[in-house]
Amino acid sequence: MNRTSVVALGASAVALLAAATLTVVPAQAHDSKSEEKTVTLTAKLKQLNGSGASGTATAVVRGETIKHIEVHAKGLTPDAPHAQHIHYGEQALNECPTLELDTNNDGRLNTVEGVPAYGPVVVSLNTSGDTTPASFLDVTRFPVSKDGRYNYSRNNIAFTDVAGTGYPGTGGTGTAKQIAEAIRDGEGVLVIHGLDYDENGTYNFSNPEGASELNPDLPAEATDPAVCGVLERH
Repeated sequence: MNRTSVVALGASAVALLAAATLTVVPAQAHDSKSEEKTVTLTAKLKQLNGSGASGTATAVVRGETIKHIEVHAKGLTPDAPHAQHIHYGEQALNECPTLELDTNNDGRLNTVEGVPAYGPVVVSLNTSGDTTPASFLDVTRFPVSKDGRYNYSRNNIAFTDVAGTGYPGTGGTGTAKQIAEAIRDGEGVLVIHGLDYDENGTYNFSNPEGASELNPDLPAEATDPAVCGVLERH
């Protein structure tokens, strides 16, 4: 399966993380002096699943908006799209996962196995258009790594209300205000997905990993987490 095929399949994906139904509802305005403070968060991105990739990220957050975010990554699958997100869950550990979460003992972590550690998607860090969890698998709008590297930046990403984030008494829905507060407090986890296990230069089904647990029309190579880092406050 070549990269063009992966992109076409990703664009048609409508399933959200199997661990949570991430329905986006309109955000409401909130007034708070604490929200007026600008917070800078940084993350050291380290490999998952033996990807050999690494990187750094910096996010400037004010109120319910990411005013600016940068991601610099290297060692990724070359010339391939890489979905990247901010994850957060009220009941998650809000940290990067380890192989202790490999529930089916296949020696790798898929995206859903990592959810207890990093939580569901709350922001899609794509290059254009909608940034809500609804876009989490639309790989046509995520960065493509040239020779295994990319430098990503985007401004003015608004947090939204997201269902499935584990807030009690609300059916699990977290408001934009609640999620933004958690991210500003250093509980967000940035995850980059996509790695070439068999090193044949493309995401494909012809390996033991097979299809993605998120969408059977996508290879697991396209959606498994490759890099992870906590957006810590300094």
